[in-house]
This record gives sequence, C-alpha cells and structure tokens, in this order.
Amino acid sequence: MSDSPLRQSDPSAVAARYPAYFQPSWRARVLTTGMVVAMLALLVVAMVRLEFTPERFFSGISRLGNFTVLMFPPNSEGKFWFFVQALGETLAIAFAGTLIAALLAAPIAFLAAINVVPNVFAHFTARRSLDVIRAIDVLIWALAWVSVVGLGPFAGVLAIICVDFGGLGKLFSEAIEASDTKASEGVISAGGSQLHRIRFALLPQVLPVMASQTLYFFESNVRSATVLGIVGAGGVGQYLQELLRVLDLPPLCVLIIMILVTVAVIDRISSRLRLAIIGQPQKR
Repeated sequence: MSDSPLRQSDPSAVAARYPAYFQPSWRARVLTTGMVVAMLALLVVAMVRLEFTPERFFSGISRLGNFTVLMFPPNSEGKFWFFVQALGETLAIAFAGTLIAALLAAPIAFLAAINVVPNVFAHFTARRSLDVIRAIDVLIWALAWVSVVGLGPFAGVLAIICVDFGGLGKLFSEAIEASDTKASEGVISAGGSQLHRIRFALLPQVLPVMASQTLYFFESNVRSATVLGIVGAGGVGQYLQELLRVLDLPPLCVLIIMILVTVAVIDRISSRLRLAIIGQPQKR
C-alpha cells in the first residue's frame, strides 16, 4: 500500500503550511507558562494559609494507623441489628429522595430546555433556579430541614430531594437539548402539536438517559446519606458519630464494613442496570 500524501511531503513544507501547529506563538507559550506558575503559587499560598505541613501530615497518618490497628478484630458488641436497621434507613432515604427528585425535575427540565420552550426569559429563570438549588451542599440542606421539620430521616429525604432536583434538572434539560431534531421535525411536519412532539419525539430519546442518570445519582446518594445522620437527618451517620466520639472502634469497624459491602453491591447492580437501559453490552 502506497504512503499517504502527508507522509510523502517534506516535513519542512508541512510545517510551513501549518505554522500554528508546529510553531506556537510566544504569546500562547507565555500565557500557558504564566497560568501554570499562577496555579502553583496559589497552591503554595493555600497550603501555607491552611497550615499544611509535612510534620502534621505524617503525624496524622501515624495516628490513623494506630486507629486502624485498634479496630481489629471487628466486634459489633450486640449492635449488629441496630446497624442493619440504620443502614436500611439510609438506603430508604437515598431511594426516596432520588426518585422524588427525578419526578419533580423531569417537567422542569423541559421548561429549562431551549428547544422546547424558546422563551428566553422562561429558559433563563428555570436554568438559574436549578443552579441556585444545586449550589447548596446536601449537609447544608439537611441542617436547614432539621431545623424546619425536626430530627429524623424525613429531613434527610428532603435534603436529597433539594440537591438532586437541581442536579438532575440540569442534566435532564441538557439531554433534551442534545436530542436529535429529525424526529421532532417529522412529528411537526405530520401535523402534530408541540405536545405530540414532546410525547413521540423527545421522550423516547431522553427517557433512557434520564433513567441512567437517576440510577447514577442513587449510587452517589447512598454514600451521601451515610453522613446525614451526623446532623440529625437519620441513617447510620448518627452511629458513626457516636462511635467515633467515644472511640469505640471494634463496632465502628463492623459498621464501616457493612457500609462498604452495601455500597459495592448497589454500585454493581446499578451499573448493570444503567448499561442495560442505554443499550450497551454488559461488562464482565
């Protein structure tokens, strides 16, 4: 097989023909170098301001090693079934919060998609509202809802709903905007209304993506919900806080192992479901 014309060309001729790729401008080089230096300088300043020192780091690693040794052998000390109940509560918080958030975010996502609602004001208002809601961390939402509705898992569910409503709404709207326009054009050309366009052209394309994103958020929320109990929003976080506070390490080890196993199983199942929803082959 003969060489391509590019291989047969003189390298100097190719460089002369495409100077931007072979001879970057000095301005671009200076700008890139300046950005790298500025980032490194900011890193040094941050480490100094946060009192990050190698001595403190290695001292902390040493103490962490001591804690790890004291955690073995694991011993639930008669609290195993309490841990199981708290872990089930954590899973319920994550599931209910994620599902309700997805159901609430879906209609708002169509309002935030520019190809569904071309009104600039409505599009801007919906997008910025979603940005404001998801900008607040789940623990802040949990603290707020604990103050409003009291201690317990209900506050945790409401906190996850708030955070996921903003995140899923943004992702859903982007999926709607990225959908293929040919199906929509076909429905409109056949005399369909905007409602028909959404039902028969957009929904079949974006529903698998929405379902996959919802499952991914559920995976993440299972991990997030484990710490909501620290602020009184239910789940295993309360046990984690109490055991750490009194340094009761063997039952803490049992609880951590239970959390790790649960998260690993859910991640595995959710990953297989997401691949099946979007039509990709299962990973071995």
